Order: sequence, then C-alpha cells, then structure tokens
Amino acid sequence: MRRCCQGVGLPCLFKGAGMAGARPPRFLLVFDFDETIVDENSDDSVLRGRALPEPLRQGPRGGCSYNEHMRRALAHLGEQGVRPAELRAVYENIPLSPGVPELFQFLGRHRELFELVLISDANTFGIEAKLRAAGARSLFRKIFSNPAGFDRRGVLTLGPYHSHACPRCPPNMCKRKILGEYLAERALDDAEFQRVLYVGDGANDFCPAGMLTAADVAFPRKGYPMHRLIQESQEKQPGAFQAAVVPWESAAEVARYLQELLRRKC
Repeated sequence: MRRCCQGVGLPCLFKGAGMAGARPPRFLLVFDFDETIVDENSDDSVLRGRALPEPLRQGPRGGCSYNEHMRRALAHLGEQGVRPAELRAVYENIPLSPGVPELFQFLGRHRELFELVLISDANTFGIEAKLRAAGARSLFRKIFSNPAGFDRRGVLTLGPYHSHACPRCPPNMCKRKILGEYLAERALDDAEFQRVLYVGDGANDFCPAGMLTAADVAFPRKGYPMHRLIQESQEKQPGAFQAAVVPWESAAEVARYLQELLRRKC
C-alpha cells in the first residue's frame, strides 16, 4: 500500500500525477540530500557508534575513494550482523534540515509548477527510506545516487553511480554531468524550464551549480563548502558564476524565495 504524504503535512500527492495533457512544469528544482534535505551526513549516521576496525575508522586511505570506503564499511556492518531493518531505521530517523518540512509543504501545493530531482553521492536505499518516512518521495520525479541494495546475506551493497572525466569530482559521480544529461533528456520531451533552481551544500554541488545561467538560482547552505566556493569564485573572477545566489540557514527561506518567484510570474 502506498504511504501518503502526512509525514510533513502534505496533501496526497499521488492524485492526478502523470495526467495526460498536463503542461510541463515551469521550474526544475534540484536537491542534494546529505546536509541539505537531511541535517547530517547519512554515511556518518549509519557508522556512528559502530565498532569498526582501525582501517575503516580512519576513512579512505591509499587511493581508496570515499565510495569504495563506504562499500567496505557497509560490508563490514553486514558481516557483523547489522540487519536491513536496523539500517532502514537509521536512515528514517535522520533529522530533516531546518525548514525542509515547510519547503516540502510549499512544493506539494505547487506541484504542477516545479519538477524535482535529487542528485546525491549518498545511496539510493538510504534516500528512498528517508523520503518515504518523511512522506515526500512522490515529490521527486527522479533520484540520481549510488546504487545500493541488499544481497542474499542481508548485506547492503554499494556501487558507484557512473564514470566520468571531470577532474573536480569524486570518481564515482559528477553531478554536473548528471544534470547536463537530464536537461538534455527533458528537452527531448519538450520540457523547457524557465529556470533551474539548485539547493545544496557541498563542494560537489559547486560543480553543477557552475553550469547554471543568469536566469537560474543557486541556493547554497550558508557557511557550507558550496557557499564558500561560490564566494571564492566571485572574488577571484567576478561574473564567472552566473546564477543568482541565495544562501539559506533554514529551507523555509528557499520556500519564501520561490513564493516570491511565483508572485512575479517569471
């Protein structure tokens, strides 16, 4: 049975979804997950308080990518008897960032205007679990993240999302490549967005935000790496970062900006 959207006070978002002849949304809203939708790094949440061997406690070393480090850490947890239900409960209980429930409520009321996608270097299992627990999964048209699922032993396996040639991004994921391919795909569907709106926090969100145009808006979490990198870019090369920049401490500030955007009808 489908779980409805009561977790964040949303009206049912399944009704009328995908109706034939519906006009394409006017805005594409792109979200990160860790420390953006949720107020923690979900990998840290899963590993917190676990008895890990010394190499895993020290983090990625010797050319090992972070994605590969987490693959090994999750495999270790499974071998130690940590079951799927326990991991799911961890993801479900990660707190949402301040203002995210209010932002989701706003987007639920204006579903026809905003197309939502999520691009995250976390994993599909954890993201799906949290969004469903929050009653917000149906808001998102697409989730791009590292594939994750349980094998026959009940071990959560993790893979890389893709390969790419971007020198700025980790080897398993370039969000700029994902966003560019998605926009090209949607253009083939005749979905041309008036603006792209990007909400994130991390250094790997700076790379895709750099492809935004002057019509678009970047919403970096205030004081986090994405925000600092944008500021540094603007200081070193004024005008190189084209999008409008709206830092936020509470995602309710994002909702208020979007409300004003709708009032201006642009």
